[in-house]
Amino acid sequence: METILYATGVALGALRVVLLAGAVLVAAAAGLSWAARTRRLSPFSGVARLTRSRIDPMFQPMERRILRAGGQPAHAPWWTLAAVVVGGIVLLSLLGFVRNELLGALYAVQSGPRGLFALLVAWTFGILKAALFARVISSWFQLSPYSRWIRWAFVLTEWMLRPLRQVIPTLGMVDLTPLVAYFGLTLLQGLLLRGI
Repeated sequence: METILYATGVALGALRVVLLAGAVLVAAAAGLSWAARTRRLSPFSGVARLTRSRIDPMFQPMERRILRAGGQPAHAPWWTLAAVVVGGIVLLSLLGFVRNELLGALYAVQSGPRGLFALLVAWTFGILKAALFARVISSWFQLSPYSRWIRWAFVLTEWMLRPLRQVIPTLGMVDLTPLVAYFGLTLLQGLLLRGI
């Protein structure tokens, strides 16, 4: 188990360095592209010509999206940089989460039946809490409950929210039932894991 922990730590560390180097390169390219697009560089200089011929084509997919949204194409390099940084953070977070869950599963298997029970309870309640969170976020953006991205959250949580809505009144436009359900799930999870 220690070798797995060490190997995944080294791999995540190497990926952090690679993603940071990629973000620095994209930032440098974005700065050059922005300077060439906004005429901070002479349009006839070698750097500006190189930027237009080699660097700007990398930003064209983002430029097309920005144009469709009604934005300015000169901002495409900075939006690309933001996408690279946010994408790297999400990737590292996701890989760290998967690593921690796999290590928790290995530890649970080594701990025997009680460890497996604790792992299954933690995963079950974690999924239910994530579904509640997705439901709340979807209500902020007024997404349809039948959307393929959100339907799973409604399927997993409606059984506990419907009875709560009959008991707990809304405060204006605010529905408190997801918050009450979240605290109820946390209490139930604590009760189930107390004896282990």
